[in-house]
Amino acid sequence: MPAAQVTAGKATFSRFHDAVNTGDAAVISKTIDEVVEPDVLFHAPVPTGATGAQALKQVWAVLLRAFPDLHVAVEDVIAEGDKVVARNTVTGTHRGEFRGFPPTGKSVTYNEIFIFRFAGGRIAEIWGVVDVLAQMKQLGMIPA
Repeated sequence: MPAAQVTAGKATFSRFHDAVNTGDAAVISKTIDEVVEPDVLFHAPVPTGATGAQALKQVWAVLLRAFPDLHVAVEDVIAEGDKVVARNTVTGTHRGEFRGFPPTGKSVTYNEIFIFRFAGGRIAEIWGVVDVLAQMKQLGMIPA
């Protein structure tokens, strides 16, 4: 794939990441509409029956209700061909219901790795691995 397409993929990823860190569900939703294919293949546990871009929007709505101060720090970005890989550290304070548990007020820090595949300048496929075990231990959902 030409270098220009790799650069465009990284720029689109950065735009998506910047929107996520606004903490504003409306901004995130609008950005998803602009940079993500409506029928994006989302390979990550989704707490709803939704698919595509709607599933991605719902994931962010759930996360922001639970962790209104959620912040995603990108530690590494690797771009090759039609894919961008990001290794992130996520932080937030549990202020709303999450996975059936009431707010604890506890802070969480966990890691995740996401792979984004691009087609036509838009995110067409997403794979995600999130350290849910660390998240749940820190919230007291399971013993440390």
